Amino acid sequence: MAYPMQLGFQDATSPIMEELLHFHDHTLMIVFLISSLVLYIISLMLTTKLTHTSTMDAQEVETIWTILPAIILIMIALPSLRILYMMDEINNPSLTVKTMGHQWYWSYEYTDYEDLSFDSYMIPTSELKPGELRLLEVDNRVVLPMEMTIRMLISSEDVLHSWAVPSLGLKTDAIPGRLNQTTLMSTRPGLYYG
Repeated sequence: MAYPMQLGFQDATSPIMEELLHFHDHTLMIVFLISSLVLYIISLMLTTKLTHTSTMDAQEVETIWTILPAIILIMIALPSLRILYMMDEINNPSLTVKTMGHQWYWSYEYTDYEDLSFDSYMIPTSELKPGELRLLEVDNRVVLPMEMTIRMLISSEDVLHSWAVPSLGLKTDAIPGRLNQTTLMSTRPGLYYG
């Protein structure tokens, strides 16, 4: 759960979110180093009076500033592709939950069991109890087991929706007429808002 004035991500609850956080830190460090180098070169050019005119015509410099960005892009692309494939992988799910988005609520159906479905409506602000969160509390929560692979089938009845749980690293669009699929696995028990 996010808290006021939070600067970073929510705590990771799934292996995918842990990988996303590591990738974010990896990429942010590369961006920070590039920005520092560019700032240093700009400040150096503005403060020094000595210039070496033949440096700008050198073939070696052009080779370096062509190859170095390509290497940096590969250092960013390879971990990113690995995580994309990990997110799309379906590993023999233990449970399947069908999620249908409606204009003002979500419908959930545990497809592995007969007649186990319910609607989840947001609790109006006027009916909230002390300690409950506005626009996040619902009357029927989805209960899922931890440390088990769960397949979510997500679609919509009427308008575009987005089914998201940030601490699990999930965000999947619910589009009318299209069935999207995602997997999740929680590594610890808790109440996760999305």
